[in-house]
Amino acid sequence: MTMNTLQFYIDGAWVDPVAPRNLEVVNPATEESFARISLGSPEDVERAVRAARRAFPAYAATSVQERLGWLERIVAGFRARLPELARAMTMEMGAPITFSTERQATVALFHFEEALRVLAGYPFEERMGGGIVRREPIGVCGLITPWNWPLNQVASKVAPALATGCTVVLKPSEIAPLSSLLFAQIVHEAGLPPGVFNLVNGDGPTVGEAIAAHPAIDMVSFTGSTGAGVRVAKLAADTVKRVAQELGGKSANIILPDADIRAAVVAGVHACNTNAGQNCQSPTRMLVPRDRRDEVFAAARDAVAAIRLGDPMDPASSMGPLVSQAQFDKVQQLIQSGVDEGATLVAGGTGRPRGLERGYYVRPTVFGDVTPDMRIAREEIFGPVLSIMSYDDEDQAIAIANDTPFGLAGFVQSPDLERARRVANAIRAGRVYLNGAPFDRSLPFGGYKQSGNGREFGVFGFEEYLEVKAILGYGN
Repeated sequence: MTMNTLQFYIDGAWVDPVAPRNLEVVNPATEESFARISLGSPEDVERAVRAARRAFPAYAATSVQERLGWLERIVAGFRARLPELARAMTMEMGAPITFSTERQATVALFHFEEALRVLAGYPFEERMGGGIVRREPIGVCGLITPWNWPLNQVASKVAPALATGCTVVLKPSEIAPLSSLLFAQIVHEAGLPPGVFNLVNGDGPTVGEAIAAHPAIDMVSFTGSTGAGVRVAKLAADTVKRVAQELGGKSANIILPDADIRAAVVAGVHACNTNAGQNCQSPTRMLVPRDRRDEVFAAARDAVAAIRLGDPMDPASSMGPLVSQAQFDKVQQLIQSGVDEGATLVAGGTGRPRGLERGYYVRPTVFGDVTPDMRIAREEIFGPVLSIMSYDDEDQAIAIANDTPFGLAGFVQSPDLERARRVANAIRAGRVYLNGAPFDRSLPFGGYKQSGNGREFGVFGFEEYLEVKAILGYGN
């Protein structure tokens, strides 16, 4: 990596922190440090916000064509450095290199391509009633992103912010910061005006809270845990800034009786274990007909047996380690709680996988006979742990699915699309996937209840960064 990882990107230049305070970046597959970053301070945030504030009036006034040009150059730089970006994410958070290349980096690129598409045809002004409704960039945006999909979450915020004419102060996760530093290089090389994009590394309690509370920031977009999201919202409330949040999840996967049970279970297990289970919308509660229990358990065991744990740099590995010791310990405790509370251990369990004594590897684990009161049914585990729950009829399945403080996603499996749609309509969640439907970057993503507010992706994510102005008396 050619840049000085101890610097921040502020006002169009790489700069040293106000006060040096370093953090080691650990490779979760080896448990060894391989890089260092600086942890910023409120003073560093202040510098970045001032730069963004200065840059905003001129950038907000740029034409759509100018912004399209900058976004196109970011896309070109992203494509050129995609292998480098993927490798950085594998090293910093443990995703297998094939997954980092085909999903982590590529999906991040999708958000810039989608922002280009939306911007090219977006109606910033329209006549309505006796006047005009105009949409204008909201201002300086503080963006706080997590470690599990490092560039995807950065891109899903930065792309629409830049496309709409906003300026940005980004705080990527301090656990997985290197891909974002590479991304900052790409943005710099695209030639954006100084101060439009700024990056300050740091931890949540220091840099994240300084961003959330800063009176000159007009909007905060945060992705992370529900607890941290509550803290961000409280800090932002004093200055009545807009807050968009994508928080935790405990998504239900309802396999209806008419589905191909074995195929649906196998697909559901693999979906739960994608990215080592470190996904906010993972289908971690599998709801199955009670009379198909044994068939479901057998299919789940076969699915787990097909997972290839190993060195994330090996293209043959389909699952790498968890991101950190803290995450490893949390997941181990929750697996043990499932055993202690009487769930049936279908596959996996506590401890490290055989032959992987170093690295934060966890055995892919499936519990059966899980009841709604168990911790593994209620808490977001953020690891490769699936809870299988039984239901007697469709209404009970829907009730179990909705019996959660979260509402990010849902999944329904049935060859009868009308039936699947009826169940999907009853699920209280922001996104429902029918029969293994693929990711769609143009459709809105976000949660009900304690899974957050606001939406990302496509035109809905674009409009999060716009204010609405009505101009009256302009004629009919």
